[in-house]
Amino acid sequence: MHSWNQSVKLALEPLANAENASFMKAYMRGQYQFFGIQSMPRRTALKPLFAKEQLPSFDEIPDVIDELWASPEREFQLVAVDLLIKLKQQLPLAMLKDLERWITTKSWWDTVDMLATHILASFYRRFPEETSEVIGRWRLSDNIWLRRSTLLYQLKFKQETDKDLLFELIRENRSDKEFFIQKAIGWMLREYSKTDAESVVRFIEIEKIDGLAKREGLKWLKSKKLI
Repeated sequence: MHSWNQSVKLALEPLANAENASFMKAYMRGQYQFFGIQSMPRRTALKPLFAKEQLPSFDEIPDVIDELWASPEREFQLVAVDLLIKLKQQLPLAMLKDLERWITTKSWWDTVDMLATHILASFYRRFPEETSEVIGRWRLSDNIWLRRSTLLYQLKFKQETDKDLLFELIRENRSDKEFFIQKAIGWMLREYSKTDAESVVRFIEIEKIDGLAKREGLKWLKSKKLI
């Protein structure tokens, strides 16, 4: 195990909580093992390792992340995501291929959504042409997590959202009954409604978006009594 990951393990193991671990495993539909450490204590315990002088070198990052991804406890994957977010402005374009592997391995919303809205989003802002090519391939994928990522990466873009692309992506996925696709459509529409309410309401009406996606998409506007 890489020395940084070994230090992570040594910092987390004493914080293990069997009761929390059981609850967390059940919440994630029994898919992963857990130490049972909530996010705040986890990040506090690892704060010294996230100091600039303690971080792995960029050459080591893919191997460090892969190793964390392969570790059984889910907290290791969450640490990996935190590490990527810490370094997101400096990650090289070549790491986009690694990002695809991390999105499609041990995939669940807790890792995928952060990778999409932070890491894929950062790649798009810094390398728009190359990242658009990757998004163009992912949007056609049978993998729901790659498609969810293409729906969500613009979540925090506000006025910079490519509205036409967003609506295209939603049209492509609207008939997919997969919960995580419909939830992503609704989440994205809800967030974009804070920037351009009129376009979202019109899009939902014209495209006859319904069910979960519509409920989620209009939730913020209804809570503010704007519709």
